[in-house]
Order: sequence, then C-alpha cells, then structure tokens
Amino acid sequence: MSKVSVYIIGYNEEKKIAAAVNSVVNWADEVIVIDSYSTDKTAEIATNLGAKVVQVAFEGFGKLRNDAMKFCNHPWIFSLDSDERCTPEAAAEILKIVRADDQNGPVAYFVPRRNYFMGQKIKFSGWYPDYRQPQLFRTGKMTYSLSPVHEEYEVHGKTGKLHNYIWQYPFENLAQMMHKANRYSTLGAQKYLHKKKGGLRPALSHGIWSFLQTYFFRGGILDGRAGFAIAFYDFYYTFYKYLKLKELQAGWKEPENFNE
Repeated sequence: MSKVSVYIIGYNEEKKIAAAVNSVVNWADEVIVIDSYSTDKTAEIATNLGAKVVQVAFEGFGKLRNDAMKFCNHPWIFSLDSDERCTPEAAAEILKIVRADDQNGPVAYFVPRRNYFMGQKIKFSGWYPDYRQPQLFRTGKMTYSLSPVHEEYEVHGKTGKLHNYIWQYPFENLAQMMHKANRYSTLGAQKYLHKKKGGLRPALSHGIWSFLQTYFFRGGILDGRAGFAIAFYDFYYTFYKYLKLKELQAGWKEPENFNE
C-alpha cells in the first residue's frame, strides 16, 4: 500500500497556514511546510500542528517547488498552497488513487479548485474548475521550470483529473490582492526580460485583452462585483508587468543632474 507526502509552500502566512495544514494532517502520511524564512509565526504554527517545517530561500516559484519535492519521502506527492484547503471528498479520492498505486494509470492528476472571494463563491471568471497544474503526482514524474512566477511544468507520463475539488481562499482582503498583483507583476517582468518587449502600448493592449477575457469570455460578468474586481486585477497585473518590463529593459534611473 503506497503512501503520500503533502508539501505546502508559504511565506508570512500565519493567518492561513493552520487551515491548510489541518485540511491534510489527519490523512496524509507526511506533511511538510516549505517556509521561505517567514518573519511571522507561520513556522511555529505549522510545527505545533504536526507538520515538518523546512526553510528554503525563495528564488522563484519553479525552483521552490523543485526543492520542495526533494524533502518528500513517499512515492506520491500532493502539493498544496497555504491559501488552499483540501476537502474531505478530495482527500478520499487522493487516498484511493495512492493506495491503489496503479502502475498503468496516470502519473499526475489535475485538481479542480473552487475559489471564495469578496464574500462569495466564484463560479465563473476563469476561476472554476481552475486547473492550475497537476497537484497530485508520482515522485520523480514531474518537474518545474526555473521561472520566477507562473512556472511551467513537465509531466513524464500521462495525466488524469480528480473529480472532487479543493478550496482556495486567494486573498485575505483587497489590500492583499493589490500587494500580490504588485509582487507578481515584478516577477512576471523578470520572467519576460529576454523574451518580450515592454512599453506602454503592449501594457495597454495586453492589459485590456486580459480584462476582456476574464470579464466577458470567461463569464466574470456573471460573478457580479467580484467578477469585475477579478477582471480589473488581471488588467492591473498585466499592465504593470509590461511597464515594469520596459523599466528593466530601459534601465530607468535617477539622472546625474537635472539641468536641461
């Protein structure tokens, strides 16, 4: 009978880490929190709940996930972020797959996610089923690129999908939403540095297109005010990603003097 390791990545997530750990600690064979030297009580809370805490410096999400897998000791790995919660139904399905350990079955599984934002369940906006990347996979069968954000992945074998969803609580409040957009736009600009061209025109065109995709084509309009906020978040993140890219490429800095 095979076993499963769960790793949870997080940084300064003292308000969210307990719920994440509690959603897996009672059924997983091993729970490891990958903490990037938090300055709050994230590590202490996780340890008190029975998780093993490992400190790994943040050098991009791709490298962080590759490093996290090195600390997992079982044949199967389930990855969870600190803002995600595994439901009992998803846990039962995961254990059924792991315990069966079918050598001819998929080596990695996508997991549907339901999001809760601005006091409501998000049904559209591209946030459900929100298959981000495989979250259940055999050890050694999945690797990540070294991209700083929105990391690509490679699965060495066939994939499947879980039927039962997990929950995600992506933002504690709107201030955290804007903070995340700022952080991710910076990481996104670094990722595109030698791949795309920054500037006001691409910032506007890509930003507007991101808004239209989320609000109209992905049904954000049906999520009411939350859908509009999500679409505007996509515009804001994308707009500043391309402006920050221009800043990196142009090397903007303070002039040596201000004489005309």
